[in-house]
Amino acid sequence: MLEILSVGFGGFLGSCARYLISKLTNQISPSFPLGTLLSNVLAGFLIGFIINFERQTAVLPDRIKLFLTVGLLGGLSTFSSFSIETVRMFENKNFIGAGGNVMLNVGLSIIFAVFGMAAAGLLLGKR
Repeated sequence: MLEILSVGFGGFLGSCARYLISKLTNQISPSFPLGTLLSNVLAGFLIGFIINFERQTAVLPDRIKLFLTVGLLGGLSTFSSFSIETVRMFENKNFIGAGGNVMLNVGLSIIFAVFGMAAAGLLLGKR
């Protein structure tokens, strides 16, 4: 039961953070879903960092790992928002924006997950 509460509370915080990021960035970029991109890339970096940090140290209790990875970062990243924003761009015949959105979200999220893993390795003095 505590695991479910950990995931739920983390998801609540991650979703709130994603909403705030999107709300702030929509003022900067109203025609491109920059908030979703930033949320996904940040979540990619953080999950890479946490996974590699935990892999090398094994210091995080299971409930904390669930809170951070499944809850917080699951709430922060968003495949559903990314999907509907891309569909809307296609519907509006913004094919370059839609394609760019797909490439940026998927590509940068993966790249930043690798960067996060590398950052954890550097922090711990391991590669």
